[in-house]
Amino acid sequence: MKQIIKVQVQVKKAILDQCKTDLLCVGQFKDSKTLDKSLKQLDAKLDGALEQVIKLGDFKGELGSTALIYTGDKIAAKRVLFVGLGDRKKAKVDILRNAAAAAAKKAVALKAGKITLALHQSLGGKTDMVRGGQVTTEGIYFGSYIYDEFVSGDDKDKRLELLSVELIDDNAATLRKLEKGIEAGAIIGDAQNFARTLANRPANVAYPEKLAAEAKKMAAGLAGLSCTVFDDKQLGQKKMGGIIAVGQGSQHKPRMIILKWSPAKASAKSGTIGLVGKAITFDSGGISIKPSANMDAMKMDKTGGAVVMATMKAVTRLKLPVKVTAVICAAENIPGEHSFKPGDIITSYSGKTIEILNTDAEGRLVLCDGIQYAKEQKCEPIIDIATLTGACVVALGLYKAGLMGNDDKLIKKISEASEQAGEAVWHMPSGGEYAEEMKSKVADLKNIGSRYGGACTAASFLGEFAGDTKWVHLDIAGPMEPSEPLKKYVTDGSIGFGVRLFVEYLKNLASK
Repeated sequence: MKQIIKVQVQVKKAILDQCKTDLLCVGQFKDSKTLDKSLKQLDAKLDGALEQVIKLGDFKGELGSTALIYTGDKIAAKRVLFVGLGDRKKAKVDILRNAAAAAAKKAVALKAGKITLALHQSLGGKTDMVRGGQVTTEGIYFGSYIYDEFVSGDDKDKRLELLSVELIDDNAATLRKLEKGIEAGAIIGDAQNFARTLANRPANVAYPEKLAAEAKKMAAGLAGLSCTVFDDKQLGQKKMGGIIAVGQGSQHKPRMIILKWSPAKASAKSGTIGLVGKAITFDSGGISIKPSANMDAMKMDKTGGAVVMATMKAVTRLKLPVKVTAVICAAENIPGEHSFKPGDIITSYSGKTIEILNTDAEGRLVLCDGIQYAKEQKCEPIIDIATLTGACVVALGLYKAGLMGNDDKLIKKISEASEQAGEAVWHMPSGGEYAEEMKSKVADLKNIGSRYGGACTAASFLGEFAGDTKWVHLDIAGPMEPSEPLKKYVTDGSIGFGVRLFVEYLKNLASK
């Protein structure tokens, strides 16, 4: 398989018109009436080309918008890319993430292998430049990503192998801060793209055994990270009836993957955070088979597990002083002679029995075993993440993930991390009457409720297994792939939603 585009980000002391680069990227606010002082000097050397683009209305400064200007050798850069920063009054340092993503996406399209960014200079001197370096670097990784592992291509259409990026400034202190932020941003951006690659891989090459092998390979290369895998026989011995039932119709048997990060300097008070991810490597719906239209996208039903695995990669490389145990529940849900069926009653790892009414409500069945295992490992809080319900997409579209749970303080912390990470969530109800709806007349629970409030009833089902343990559920079925507005910054396919959110949450814990 072909290597995904590599990214390299560093700092350099320089001024705008002297940067020898394929693409010089500068920012402009939507409500700025004039160019910034540094841009005026650049514009003078370009004979007013920047002002001309604005006057013609070809560039209005909307966040993520771009305008390309060819320099004609008037400055050292071959091209200048105007990047919109949106409204100045609403500007926060995190706008650099989207602006950098737009620049990186354009650079890849132009096959501009070396680019120079001075986007942060538009924000002024009071901005946290460590944070600026981090989010800019995250954006560069985010926007430059293309999933083309299986594209043989043509030499004439050969895309970049490496995107080399410089963040420039003429102030040494600013550069030191940017450089510190770049280190974290590169780790987080790389992890997010790793999650995207795992999620994008087709089911014939990324089935449960392969996902487990990838986790082992990752852990082997990271000091302090351990990996344990339960195969189908071990799952049977442990009586993990949920994950077994979902995977029993496939020739590719289920796996539970456990990754543990236990740093020596972790605070005893913080306990162990549990992350549980749904990794259905392909979801046909099983016996309750899905419509054929768009079923190919169901290779991305492993996104939750991919995000959890990638988060562990980032946490280990960042050496965060927080204990984290990840449980990834991997299975392939397809019809076969051994498939579980509507009407079956299965016994989960917790001992609770579940009446199966629809085999396409399978994610909650693997997650309930994962949550129970995380509880046994003394994890608290437990956060699960899954492309769980179409109902959540109906409710929130592709723009936000559904956030549900049993602890208001934990929900608030996840919401704060969501805002910092630029990965939006929306708090939705669960428990109470939604939980009552999941009670069965012939078993402890049933695996679907009515046609209404499906995201809330699914979360309530999982809440029955979390019990009194502090727990949060993220339904990422919507932002599994980019919304239309997000396509300004990324190509089609997985966006690895949740990696940045989880890392910010864990970083916040570590800082306290």
